Amino acid sequence: MDADSTTSRPPTPAAATTDVHQVLLDVLRDESKALTALAEGIASGATSAAWSAAVKQIDECAGHVVVSGMGKSGLIGAKISATFSSLGIPSHVVHPADAVHGDLGAIRSGDLVILLSYSGTTAEILDLATILQTDGVTRLGISRSDDSELARLCNIHLPLGDLDEAGPLSLAPSTSTTATLACGDALAMAVAHSRAFTASEFRRRHPGGSLGSLLRPVSELIRFRPGENLTTTTVDVPLRDALRRVAEDHDGGVRHAGAVLILDADDKIAGLFTDGDLRRLILENPDALDQPIGDVMTRSPRTIHESATVQEARRMLTEFRVDELPVVNDANEAVGLIDIQDLLAPRVVMD
Repeated sequence: MDADSTTSRPPTPAAATTDVHQVLLDVLRDESKALTALAEGIASGATSAAWSAAVKQIDECAGHVVVSGMGKSGLIGAKISATFSSLGIPSHVVHPADAVHGDLGAIRSGDLVILLSYSGTTAEILDLATILQTDGVTRLGISRSDDSELARLCNIHLPLGDLDEAGPLSLAPSTSTTATLACGDALAMAVAHSRAFTASEFRRRHPGGSLGSLLRPVSELIRFRPGENLTTTTVDVPLRDALRRVAEDHDGGVRHAGAVLILDADDKIAGLFTDGDLRRLILENPDALDQPIGDVMTRSPRTIHESATVQEARRMLTEFRVDELPVVNDANEAVGLIDIQDLLAPRVVMD
């Protein structure tokens, strides 16, 4: 037998490929329809009262938002709980089977428990809901229908509606879990909005990773500062003298900015002159070195406040196609300069 014959596979017929593409489209469209139906229920007023009550109850919760579900619902519940926590809403997960076998202590009287079961008949969830009802713990259920057993055991219930699971067999939890996850996301975002949750608060909970780095204030990235490694001058200084001053500043061996900040009489930023400006100027007019730098600088350059985020700095550098961005304080005084390389290099951003 040829060695390759044991590992090679026959080519996939074109018809089979078409069928696969159709399955992909059907699954995505079916799940999209389910989310659209949920949104329309709120927009039409059919379920808006229940959703408003759910948001209010979570917002007013003095304890934790506890999430519980079996199987795939439990996995979705873990993501919902994590989203709540990331938005400043204390939350944790309790497995319903563990709860009735000794872990009920993880749920306190001031908590709110979100119970997940699309069918609304999952035995472990119903058992937990019954115990919580007896103990007077607030219960928010998410299931298929307001007529479900779970709905009758909860203070508030959000119906997902009659959903067909996506895929050719319509068996694996798919549409229902997607809809459940979307419900959790919507509730978390609505409560965060109600609490006026800010980007800076979000950053405190995400100090690492790309999210944390984008929400850092630009003041943490400033490497070039006046009096240290950023040359400043005034508008009436000849360009030649300004360049000589830059060269003298560079003698210290410390990396300096590739730009000069030009300040007015009140120490406010009047202009910016970069290495790129110099190259273009010399090519066009070699005699320009004797002109005052104020005649050749970029007047009133765009600036960014020291408390603005790295994300905002990136947006400005990209939108206005500049490589250097002066940083100012509340008095509009120059505190430094950030370079586009500071924002593009992950090592620098993460330090």
